[in-house]
Amino acid sequence: MNSVDASEHYDLGATDLAPSLLTIILDTNPHAWAALENSLPLSKAVANILVLINAHLACNYANEVAVVASHSQKAAWLYPVPSDTRESADRDGDVAMNVTNGGAPAAQTNKYRPFRLVEEQVNSNLKALLNSTSSDDIRDNTSTMIAGALTLALSNINRRTIAWADEHGGAEQDDAGEGNGGRGGGGQGATSNKYSADDDERLQSRILIISVSGSGDAAHQYIPVMNSIFACQRLHIPIDVCKLSGDAVFLQQACDATKGVYMALSEPRGLLQYLMMAFLPDQRSRRHLVLPTRVDVDFRAACFCHRRVVDIGFVCSICLSIFCEPPPENTCLTCGTSLDAGDYGLKPALIPRKKKKKKRVNGASAAGTPMSTPTPGP
Repeated sequence: MNSVDASEHYDLGATDLAPSLLTIILDTNPHAWAALENSLPLSKAVANILVLINAHLACNYANEVAVVASHSQKAAWLYPVPSDTRESADRDGDVAMNVTNGGAPAAQTNKYRPFRLVEEQVNSNLKALLNSTSSDDIRDNTSTMIAGALTLALSNINRRTIAWADEHGGAEQDDAGEGNGGRGGGGQGATSNKYSADDDERLQSRILIISVSGSGDAAHQYIPVMNSIFACQRLHIPIDVCKLSGDAVFLQQACDATKGVYMALSEPRGLLQYLMMAFLPDQRSRRHLVLPTRVDVDFRAACFCHRRVVDIGFVCSICLSIFCEPPPENTCLTCGTSLDAGDYGLKPALIPRKKKKKKRVNGASAAGTPMSTPTPGP
């Protein structure tokens, strides 16, 4: 029968590759975007990011995307949100495909539905987030909640990975980590067959950070940021960073630890080209590409007392907390251990030098002064 209906060439046992989950963390710090207003406005940057999202969704119909806003006072979801999962229905029970939440016909009815949903929700939620930000919030806080955004991204990745493994029987993060042989970053450069099999079965997850804030803005979040980096390293989730202004020490360390891509753009006007060429390929594609790498990573840490990036500091022997100066009363601020700082800060005791005696050579001193001779008598 198969030869009659020409269906014998179909391989019913073949399975598609696991989809890829791209989580984008958009830094929406108002102070940083105000400085980039002339070169790259926020609206234009969001439009370029939406093009990247559409390209990611077009690579595989099962690909997923999530967008998190790292704002000045909180981290918020831009897509998806709980209201996105409830689709409006007509009187006959059919889903309203071309009707917006307000009931008016959509302006872009011919657009691919996943593209339209992401674009509408990201723009509307971002607008609502910016409108809810008061002047007091901006005045009191000039940093961005990058630690909270990373936590939301990791929670969503863990939930989607477990759901994918339950539905399709793929490997979870822990199982894939054992098969990777301890390599991070989704196995860049790995060529073993065992790794490829595990990598194709589990949900491919990665994080892309669009950052505009400076390095000092995230110094007070050093501990939670590093904890998130270690979690991504353990789960083999690469962290990619697209830095639009300045440089960030902690984000450099995040890319280096997770085998991600770090790019600090000297000209933010070409954002779309960088996004499409450097950050669109997933882990499977990166095994066959030459990716931009960064070798001059700044591995300095921030002190736990003043959140300053230090070159030399004091480390607690119990909890490994870093301090730029001896803590008050020599007590660790993290674990409360009494530390022995010794005599640090005291002036060194100077030992007086011994005076050397001059040697005499043939009745003359070392300086060559002739000795006095007796006056001859008459």
